[in-house]
Amino acid sequence: MKNKLLKLLKPIIKPILALINLVGHSYVALLCRIEYRRQSLNRNERPLEFEFVFRKISERWPSKLCDVGTGLTALPHLIRNCGILVTSIDNIVDYWGFGYVNRHYHVMHDDIKNSKLPAGEFDMVVCVSVIEHIKEHALAMQGMVRLLRPGGSLILTCPFNENKYVENVYKLKGSDARQDYPFVTQAFSRHQVSEWLSLCNIELVDQEYWRFYDGEYWTCGSILPKPIKVTANELHQISCIEFRKLD
Repeated sequence: MKNKLLKLLKPIIKPILALINLVGHSYVALLCRIEYRRQSLNRNERPLEFEFVFRKISERWPSKLCDVGTGLTALPHLIRNCGILVTSIDNIVDYWGFGYVNRHYHVMHDDIKNSKLPAGEFDMVVCVSVIEHIKEHALAMQGMVRLLRPGGSLILTCPFNENKYVENVYKLKGSDARQDYPFVTQAFSRHQVSEWLSLCNIELVDQEYWRFYDGEYWTCGSILPKPIKVTANELHQISCIEFRKLD
């Protein structure tokens, strides 16, 4: 009976679905055209962060990867283009709320501090400029490490100052960031890295330091014409880090 009903409805449903598909594609094309015409120069740290991510992917060659805190970016889509099985998560309910859509990739609601994803599921976890917005950063780190299989890599990028932690760099005098963001933006230090190493079953594999501003912290001072890769002992505001989960 059910199959017979579906057979009868198919000639009606098929053109309706085709119309919905046409309208949806046309709307997305319109949005892309509007964004193209309205674009303005707004250089940021993503080229260096994404380069670090894809370099580590090419070095580690993961099969399954989780992108934590995707937001509106196309990063999981780009990684999926490399043939890797990608799961993308974000705390949609608490941060984005109703109406959130990432039009590049399917993003699941999941709070990394209490993730519902299976433990040991992934060869690599990627977290690009997200953990600084999570006050309970140690819980977030533990949540991400939990998702990794032994030997898996955690790729992290964040504001960083070797010697001093700052609770919210956007509140610092001289920051060029907006002051009305509803979230904190922490600058981590060596102390937090040591804390993560002691709390989680991980080791530090690689760390890069980048100078974007002439001030001591992220968004503070004048932005440089071009970012400079430096050492831990030189002025820097951003770090790209790789951790490995131990057995």
